[in-house]
Amino acid sequence: MGYNRKVIVIGAGPAGMMSAIRASGSGNAVTILEKKSIPGNKLLISGKGRCNLTNACDLDSFLKRFSKSGQFLRDAFKKFFNIELIDFFETRGLKLKVERQLRVFPVTDRSNHILDVLKQELRNKGVEVELRAEVKDILVKDGRVAGVVLADSRTIFADKVILATGGISYSFTGSDGSGLRMAKKLGHTVTDLRPGLVPLETKQSYPKELEGLTLKNIRVTFSCGAKKAESETGELLFTGFGVSGPLVIGLSGIVADWLSAGKVVVASIDLKPALTEEQLDKRCLREFAANSKKSIRKAMKEFLPLRLIDCFLRIADIPPDKKVGQINQKERKKLVSLLKGLKLDIIKTRPIEEAMVTRGGVSLKEIDPRTMQSRLIDGLYFAGEIIDVDADTGGFNLQAAFSTGYLAGENAGIN
Repeated sequence: MGYNRKVIVIGAGPAGMMSAIRASGSGNAVTILEKKSIPGNKLLISGKGRCNLTNACDLDSFLKRFSKSGQFLRDAFKKFFNIELIDFFETRGLKLKVERQLRVFPVTDRSNHILDVLKQELRNKGVEVELRAEVKDILVKDGRVAGVVLADSRTIFADKVILATGGISYSFTGSDGSGLRMAKKLGHTVTDLRPGLVPLETKQSYPKELEGLTLKNIRVTFSCGAKKAESETGELLFTGFGVSGPLVIGLSGIVADWLSAGKVVVASIDLKPALTEEQLDKRCLREFAANSKKSIRKAMKEFLPLRLIDCFLRIADIPPDKKVGQINQKERKKLVSLLKGLKLDIIKTRPIEEAMVTRGGVSLKEIDPRTMQSRLIDGLYFAGEIIDVDADTGGFNLQAAFSTGYLAGENAGIN
């Protein structure tokens, strides 16, 4: 069978698969080379196995959820955005749903169903998917891509190569930095790699005794001197080393930057964000007046999860068996203050291996945002997390992977 051009995609994540699907038009021969034994490893674990594949907010709101580099993605999003992505899956038989904060999931709540649609489309388009195929080098001749060399010493010649190997977080999924090393070897600048969407470690040890406890409907504010980063209302999880959960992970990039600059970072957990301090104090007065003969431990059940009470009272320096009627004004004010601002000192992020995304990657200055083609080497394209863009949780990063993959595939297929 004849073809117009040979396109090789390195990496079978969401960006790689979408780029291959798009590049396969016009009679192109497209091959995906994936080092792992199955495609879409990271996709399968995204969204706790449910796959939050995009967000239904508007374009400007979407771009604001990215770090400083968000505007780079405007062209990719204008070409293939959340409406097009939702349509892509629904027209292929997989219904999607919009949940709180406009997060989009498959109605089945199963990430493997997203992967099934992509795999079927690859088959429909005649894309060859070669698994356990590790690429060691990209061949370049006279400033233009010529093919790839595999770990088994095979050489595959190609007209175009799309590098979609991800970052360096969750390396067990295949994102081990190999693509970044290849890009660097070809002369590309790779910016500092840092953890994004990552749990945080605390100076205090009490999170360890609370390990596994999830606080719901709370708000957390991170402070660094006069700078503050405040979360929405949501969930925080105590771990053996500190804190995690959506609220923490969503702001962890800002915290990581502050920590890397040698700054002191404090987390303040507002356990009752719906109430002002004055309203909370009045509520405490009412509860205490109605339960004066109870111990403060029992009375605090109205305010806190059971597992948190003893630890909370220890921080407040109030004996748990003290009668509510014996609680003085100073102690009550201390309880209210802690309910509105339980403090934790953040000392570092967890390792980048445990981060959901990699911050940093191939410099945006060396990629054409209109095509995703390298500005240094003709025929070389980038897609997905290998590019120096990252965002908050909520489906933003996966949409960026699909969109940059679509744009890279389209241009590799026609240019």
